[in-house]
Order: sequence, then C-alpha cells, then structure tokens
Amino acid sequence: MTFDVVIVGGSFAGLSAAMMLARARRSVLVIDSGLPRNRFAAHSHGVLGVDGIAGGDLLRQAKAQLLDYPSVRWASDTAMEARATVDGFAVTTAGGETWAARKLLLATGIRDALPDLPGLAERWGHSVLHCPYCHGYEIGGGAIGLLGGHAMSAFMAGLLADWGQVTLFAHGMTLEPDEIATLQRRGVQIETEQVVALDGDAPQLSGARLADGRHIDLRALFVTTRQQMGSPLVEQLGCVLDESPVGVLVRVDAQKQTTVPGVYAAGDATVMGNITLASAEGVRAGVSIHHALVAEDAAPKAA
Repeated sequence: MTFDVVIVGGSFAGLSAAMMLARARRSVLVIDSGLPRNRFAAHSHGVLGVDGIAGGDLLRQAKAQLLDYPSVRWASDTAMEARATVDGFAVTTAGGETWAARKLLLATGIRDALPDLPGLAERWGHSVLHCPYCHGYEIGGGAIGLLGGHAMSAFMAGLLADWGQVTLFAHGMTLEPDEIATLQRRGVQIETEQVVALDGDAPQLSGARLADGRHIDLRALFVTTRQQMGSPLVEQLGCVLDESPVGVLVRVDAQKQTTVPGVYAAGDATVMGNITLASAEGVRAGVSIHHALVAEDAAPKAA
C-alpha cells in the first residue's frame, strides 16, 4: 500500500497535519517513537482551552480523536531511513517495516543539548526550564536565574525580569556596555563568578553554587539549549539546514516544503516555538500537502 502521506513524528505538529489530511479524506500513516520533546515537563501551560494539562494527556486525547478517522494508520516505531523512490518516498523503521508514500512530512522535532553542569539534567523540565511563557507564571515570582554563555542570554535575562528577580550568571560570556546598561534598567543582577553545581533535592532547586563557594538562592533556573535534529532522516534526504541562534533548523518555504521536493517539515525542527506554534505549523503543512496532492491528481497524464 502507498499512502498519500507518511508523517514521521506523532507529537503536536505531526498530529495537527494528520488531522487536516484525514479530514480531506487522504490516507495517512503516522510513525511515532513515543518520545516527545516536552515529556520532561509535568504540565503544559499557555495552551488555549487546556491550560495546565499534562502534555502526555493532551497527546493521548489528540491521538484518540485522530484515529477515529478511517484513513489514518499509526505505527509505534522509530523511522530509521527515508529515501526517494520513483513514485515518492519509502521509510524504513527500526521494526523492519518499509512504508511507501507520495509525500513525506518530517515532524521529528529536535533534541535539547543541555549545558554540562552537575545537577542540571535531573532538574530539566521541573526547576530547570527553557521557556518563560510555558513555565514562568507558575514560578510565582521571587529569585530566578539564567545561565548565560549564549548569544541570546542578555536578551532573555531582560525578558525574564517580568517573571521574577533575575540573576544572569555570565558563565564565561562577556557583556557589552549597552547590554549591561539595559539589564540594569530591567533590574537584572549580573554574576560573573562561574556556576559549578546546582543545589537542592532534585528535581527541586534551592540555588546555584559558585566557584568561590557562595550559594545563590533560586526558585528556578532558565537555560537556553542548543538544538540538534531529532532524527537522521532530515540529513539523509538532503534537506538544507540553517543555523539559528539556538541551533540548526530545517529550511522550509511558506508552504512548509523543504529544499527536497515532496518532503515537508513542521514543528520544533523548523521554528522556535511551543505547543501552539508547533500545532499551527502542522496545520499549515497538512493543508499545503493536500494542495500539492490535488494539483498532482488534476495534472494531465503523460501520454
């Protein structure tokens, strides 16, 4: 069987695209490994209508609704290889299955490369965070930190001042005079001593321990991670990647098509975002793929 579309990745972008295609009565296969990026967070905030729901619960509800459409199939597996064929694409999974499709959507997301700091990984998604719009309100004000050393650190520290009393740990970075002045106007404290560890009973956080032995009280610590592709398929297929302030992103056009014809991408691998933005990008991709399928179906057949 050749599906109209194989979607690799069954999180928010992939599910949203699949819903659009299912409602267009197109055959869709979703291949999902069951490891969404936000699995480390207990709750998802800022999602209209379901604020505070656990991300896993939201995905289960969405999957159940999607599978009510008879043209959708689901494979709980990991896509290991993708290649172009005469009629479209073939995707091979870790389970040994090979699936054919006319179009391919990569909603494979990204991996967060965390800073190498003792105590950080075990607090990720709980008291060590990356998105203030997703988690900042729940901190409830008070002392929060930002681990610097990133091109966006000064900007992010000024932004975070709306959520609490911020200490920017420079962590080896050099701040420009105008950045320092801006941060001072926002009430941000700047700490130049190196952070060597995090304190408290994980996954909770009581503060940061500095190289000179001092302890700085913190309710939470924000970090800006480096993004890496969540799947090798992007590079296997030859999709062009662009550097961004947070790492690599897949280059796509307004229709969410990559630089490889017939291969689309949506979600965290293409845009710095959250659940809502990933879902919106998935909708855009699903509609664009449907338009492409219709155009092919309506094209004159070769003699």
